[in-house]
Amino acid sequence: MGSPKGRATADHVREGIAPYRRLKDSTVRTVLRRLEEKGYLTHKIDGRTYIYEAAIPPQSVATHAVRQIIDRLCGGSVERLLVAMVENDVLEPHELERLARKIALRKAGKGG
Repeated sequence: MGSPKGRATADHVREGIAPYRRLKDSTVRTVLRRLEEKGYLTHKIDGRTYIYEAAIPPQSVATHAVRQIIDRLCGGSVERLLVAMVENDVLEPHELERLARKIALRKAGKGG
């Protein structure tokens, strides 16, 4: 059973994750409620059914998650994270080149 793009009921969510992990309906509803309390989701009511929708773009969620990782694991230092990624060969050569170009453009005041 599909859902409209960007919207989902608790049942849609449970069905979507079922191939990876079986969760009780109450667990899914609790997680959705907590995500809404944290500002990640909103909901509308259709009859008695809650229809959830993202409150913020996925890119913003990813940025926030990375910032939390940097704060918790790298003492708030982006440089420390990037240096560790370079030293541990996390980035491919083409990614390093693209990153170096973006840094150079930013330093030159041209955005990026």
